[in-house]
Amino acid sequence: MNRSDVTDEKQKRWQNEQNELKQRLICDDTEEWQKKGVPFEGLHYIGGVDISFVKTSTTQACASLVICRYPDMEVVYEDCDMVELTAPYISGFLAFREVGFFLKLLDRLRQSQSHYIPQVIMVDGNGILHPRGFGTASHLGVLADIPCIGVAKKLMQIDGLEKNDQHASKIAELIKAGDSFPLIGDSGKIWGKAVRSCDKSSNPIYVSVGHRIHLETAVGLTYQCSLYRIPEPIRQADIRSREFLRLNVPATEEDTKKIRKSKSSILNTMISSVRNSFLMKRSVVSYNLYDYCSNL
Repeated sequence: MNRSDVTDEKQKRWQNEQNELKQRLICDDTEEWQKKGVPFEGLHYIGGVDISFVKTSTTQACASLVICRYPDMEVVYEDCDMVELTAPYISGFLAFREVGFFLKLLDRLRQSQSHYIPQVIMVDGNGILHPRGFGTASHLGVLADIPCIGVAKKLMQIDGLEKNDQHASKIAELIKAGDSFPLIGDSGKIWGKAVRSCDKSSNPIYVSVGHRIHLETAVGLTYQCSLYRIPEPIRQADIRSREFLRLNVPATEEDTKKIRKSKSSILNTMISSVRNSFLMKRSVVSYNLYDYCSNL
C-alpha cells in the first residue's frame, strides 16, 4: 500500500469519526452565565489554546493552555508542553493533529488545579465554520464537554464565502470595535461572523460556534475579551508558547545570524543617534560662544 492509499484510508476514517462526533454537537447556550448575556455574570475562567511550531520543523511544536480570569483577563494558570505532531496534515482534519494535545493539557489542569477548569475555551481556529461543519473548536468542545468558541484570523472559504471585493466592502463598513456582519453562505446558512474586535485594528477576526454556545454569545464574549485584535486567552497562549520555544529550543545558526544582524542594526542606530545629538549640542555651544564674544 503506497503513501497516498494510506492517507486516503486515514481521511475516510477521520471523516467517519468527525461525523459521529458531530452528532453530539450543540450550537446553543447551555450555561446560566451565557443566558444572562453581557457582562456574563457568573463567568470566572476562560481558557485559551494554541500551538506554535519550531521554526525549522513541521512536526515539533509547543502546545499551550492558559486560563484567564474574567473580566480583567489576568492569566491565572499556564501550561506548555513540547509535542510532536505525527499525524499527517490533511486539509479539513487539523483537529486530529492538535486536539489530543489540548486534552492532555486540560487533564493536567484537572489533576493539579481543578478550580481553574475553564467555563469556556477559545480556540485559535474554526468551529462550525468548516467544510463539514466540525472544526477544531467543535472537536475539542465535544471531547472535553466544555463550551468552545472558534476564533480564526483568516476566512474559511466554503459554501460561496469568498475573500473578494464584496467581502472587502463589508469589512470597510466595520467602523468601530464590536461591529460585525454575518457570514452567510450560498446555502443560506450562517456559518459565523466577521468581527472588528478592537479599534486598534481594522482587520476582522472570524468567530464561529465551537460547542455549547450560541453564535451571538460567542461574538459578545470574544469582543469583551479583546484588548487587541486577537482575544486575550488565545493571544496569551500564543505568546507563552513562543516564549517557551525561545527558552527551550536551541537557536539554529541561521537564527543566531539574524539575531546578531538585528542587534548590530539597533546598535548602529543608537550610535548614529548619539553622534547626531552630540554634533547638534556642539553646534549650539559654538554658536552661543560666538554670540557671546560678538557682544563683548
